[in-house]
Amino acid sequence: MEKPALDSSEESTWLGEGQSEVQLATSPDPTEPNEEDRPAWDSKIQYVLAQVGFSVGLGNVWRFPYLCHQNGGGAFMLLYVFLLLIVGVPLFFMELAAGQSIRQGSIGVWKHISPKLVGIGYSSCVVCFYVALYYNVIIAWSIFYLGNSFQYPLPWEQCPIDAVKECASSSPTQYFWFRKALNITNSIEESGEFNPIMTGCLLAAWAIVSLAMIKGIKSSARVMYFSSVFPYVVLFIFLIRGMLLDGAIDGITYMFYPKLEIWGNVQVWRQAATQVFFALGLGYGSVIAYSSYNPVHNNCHRDALMVSGINFMTSVLASLVVFVVLGFRAKNIALRCVAENLGVLNLMSSNGSSHRWWPSFNVTDPSSVSLSEYRQWYHELGSTLGIISIMCTVSASSLCLQGVEGTGLAFIAFTEVMALFPASPFWSTLFFLMLLNLGLSTMFGTMQGILTPLMDNFKLLGRHRTLLTVFSCALGFIIGLLFTQRSGNYFVMMFDDYSATLPLVIVVIFETISVAWVYGTDRFLDDIELMLKWRPPVVYKYLWKYVCLLAMVGLLAASLLRMVFKGPTYTAWNQTAASEMTLAYPGWALAMIVILIVFASLPVPIGYIHSVLKSRSALDTPPQEGPGPEVHRELYTKCNSTDQLDSNSHPAPCEEDGVRPRTSFLPVGNEQYRLLPQQEEEEGEEEEEEDTGV
Repeated sequence: MEKPALDSSEESTWLGEGQSEVQLATSPDPTEPNEEDRPAWDSKIQYVLAQVGFSVGLGNVWRFPYLCHQNGGGAFMLLYVFLLLIVGVPLFFMELAAGQSIRQGSIGVWKHISPKLVGIGYSSCVVCFYVALYYNVIIAWSIFYLGNSFQYPLPWEQCPIDAVKECASSSPTQYFWFRKALNITNSIEESGEFNPIMTGCLLAAWAIVSLAMIKGIKSSARVMYFSSVFPYVVLFIFLIRGMLLDGAIDGITYMFYPKLEIWGNVQVWRQAATQVFFALGLGYGSVIAYSSYNPVHNNCHRDALMVSGINFMTSVLASLVVFVVLGFRAKNIALRCVAENLGVLNLMSSNGSSHRWWPSFNVTDPSSVSLSEYRQWYHELGSTLGIISIMCTVSASSLCLQGVEGTGLAFIAFTEVMALFPASPFWSTLFFLMLLNLGLSTMFGTMQGILTPLMDNFKLLGRHRTLLTVFSCALGFIIGLLFTQRSGNYFVMMFDDYSATLPLVIVVIFETISVAWVYGTDRFLDDIELMLKWRPPVVYKYLWKYVCLLAMVGLLAASLLRMVFKGPTYTAWNQTAASEMTLAYPGWALAMIVILIVFASLPVPIGYIHSVLKSRSALDTPPQEGPGPEVHRELYTKCNSTDQLDSNSHPAPCEEDGVRPRTSFLPVGNEQYRLLPQQEEEEGEEEEEEDTGV
């Protein structure tokens, strides 16, 4: 019983190096996990919560409001929405569709398109590991503050009883953060000993992540029901409470007032594009990993629009909360300013001074004087006084968001405001519990971006999921001890600013090239059409090929130029001066930054070179007589559903025969493929048929 041989043109196609040259569905590859054994989401809501939980993180709460304030308020929001629609959503949709179609992690997806691109997936894993290292430190800080919230009064409400110059020269919240929580050194060059309390909190954070992910998405998804929903409950509670505060309207007005002139600033475009990029979690591989557990015909286009919209609305909600609370903070600062100035006037009154510029209101009772009354008097008469040079107005003060970006917003500004609330321990507990859940839901996605590709690509790791999860978390804790030194906060800044930004942009550039130019946008849209049963708009073709690619290249160039011309710097806390100052990184720290960036980017060229050398080696190897045991590639030939095979042959099952092929980029048309077994396998089948009498 002899099978027909392949046509030479077909054979050359199949033995070619790139899988992107063909478009078909194949039977399971023995080196890859069986699709039937692949975990799946229990429900659509579980999947959406996981994607939202990963993309909505701490940056939505403390980075987006800061950028809004610094870059024109409502004008920045319009710019953000514009970039979200033409860059963010298309790239997010691309990652969702690729993961759902190929049903592999980031390594398997790009390797499937072309073996030369396998390095993209490894780069994503490295960056995910970088982010996991320092992100869990922020979770550890949240655990520390959460533990300190169960006492009244809150420990950061006032300075210690014994006079401490550092606290008196700054503020109780700054003193608690820099001295009690971090016990920080004056610079990155002074490492200091380990902080035992923070080390314990970091161990607790990694233990939580390990336990939540020990059973894969089945265990982490259950935690997501709480960790993804709870932050929204807290944000709405804070918004309702904040709207009742004095100064809330001033904060909201400041937030939405548009300054359209900022659109001419290149740096504002760079910051908006960077925020879109990181808000959606592009390049990490986590989006691909989560979507790979979806059914093939899930509407991933609707998911991309929905998750992107929820992400943006969360940023707006968080900004509203931040601005109403900080508007209240700014109002209190202005009222304290009025009280101090009225104290000066009261002192002059006690000395018998009385002039025509004396205010009509009661200077002995500052609480009875409104800001509008004080401002009116200051404009008319008070500004002529040399002893009172501050107008004490909310809008004129840059104190509203000065120095409160990132951790400064969460652990200094917000803690200061919550100390002014009635029942302050309750509000503090709510806030830091929200931060803890925001961090954990993002952390789960980040770890999934590491574990899923490794388990998909290496059978041994896939069979020992629990050991891999525990080992990864243990390794993360050991390396994370770098951040629990007294100088650890400076290393967190270094990793946050430099370890992920450039490598992730490079990863997404190569992702876009691989889909738009290597695989082809038309074929990619064909595959999506077979998944969704309708064809996405053709505008995606041009967005992927030109707009997204040029935007990412521009972002990479702008980031590189800024790093080169401005020079890497960090903000240090000086204990003697009790203030922050900007310092340049020492030489060894600059070398560390370069190593981090190069190490994360290196897998891309290494994967390409390895694939080229491997293909050349295969071409140089002389053909063997018959298939040897080392030949692993299976040969296929086209079979149509109407073709009649030889009556003496036993056809390999096509898709219509009830055997579902492994999902790759899906086939176009009605063509099917049947396996041509090797001669040794044929002889084995013939012997089996004779034995069984078939």
